[in-house]
Amino acid sequence: MEVTGVYHENCALFLYQQGFSVSIILANKAKRYLQSLGLKSKTDSIDAKGLAQMGAEQCLKKWQPLGAFFYKLRSLTRQHQNLQEMKTSVRNQIHALEHGMYLEKTVLKQLKASVKLIEKQLTELETDIKKALHSEPSIFQKVEHICKIKGVGILTVATILVETNGFELFENNKQLVSYAGYDVVANQSGKHTGKTRISKKGNSRIRRCLFMPAFCVVTAKTKVFFNLYQRTFEKHGIKMKSYVAVQKKLLTTIYALWKKNEAFDENYCQKEKVNIQVKEQELTSLLGSERAEKNSQTKSLATQGKHPVSDHSLLPLCKGKDKKKIKIKVLEKN
Repeated sequence: MEVTGVYHENCALFLYQQGFSVSIILANKAKRYLQSLGLKSKTDSIDAKGLAQMGAEQCLKKWQPLGAFFYKLRSLTRQHQNLQEMKTSVRNQIHALEHGMYLEKTVLKQLKASVKLIEKQLTELETDIKKALHSEPSIFQKVEHICKIKGVGILTVATILVETNGFELFENNKQLVSYAGYDVVANQSGKHTGKTRISKKGNSRIRRCLFMPAFCVVTAKTKVFFNLYQRTFEKHGIKMKSYVAVQKKLLTTIYALWKKNEAFDENYCQKEKVNIQVKEQELTSLLGSERAEKNSQTKSLATQGKHPVSDHSLLPLCKGKDKKKIKIKVLEKN
């Protein structure tokens, strides 16, 4: 069965527990498919037939529910995001009230108290997120490896993990980039060349949590990300566009470190280049030695049957022949 929409996890989980093969697809994707069939009306029966035909024709990926660990951790990270947004909203209200025409002290006092309460709840959530990660040593070890990137914290990594189910459903970088909405959309037809931009048709929580780390890694001048920022900024001169490229690079780097279970190394690319150069030198030396051996074999074959001595009179056989000639001459005289 196919379940459309993002907020139908409970229904999908129920069907999954009953033994059905469930696949969750985007609502606009199902809508476009029904439009491609030429269906103009919209009713429950038409939608059911269209979705059934879509499931029969296309090879849709089967959906798997989140585990208990990632499900609980996701509720913590999403609550942290909600509280952060509430805190920003209340601070804006305080700013507007303080710079207004008249100041109401009671309202200002309540707003400041609510900010303190939100900050207290945020610290509690952060400690709970750390405790949850510590409860799984294998996961926490990978998180520590990723957090060696300057500017990437535990909260950022936890958010990416829970929103991707620990990268369980992704086979390569392209799928992950498309899921996060970082895939590039081109607009070109004939002589018209429009602006290229990211699609933003994906998980906005991942893009949100990578916003500040992108600034931090560029400020810290981490080689991989700083070089990417400079290279892209020289092309178009738009800072935010370069920061988005850094966000995409951060996401793919976190994915690679998670899959390989390796710690982040700033000089990894340089070491790889050195290793490649060493291997190339070894290969060239091996090829050179093989060619030298082949040349030596050909030379030995060419000189086979010839003695290296240039003066053949010194050879023992030649001396024997000279003695025979002398004996023959002596006999003829006698």
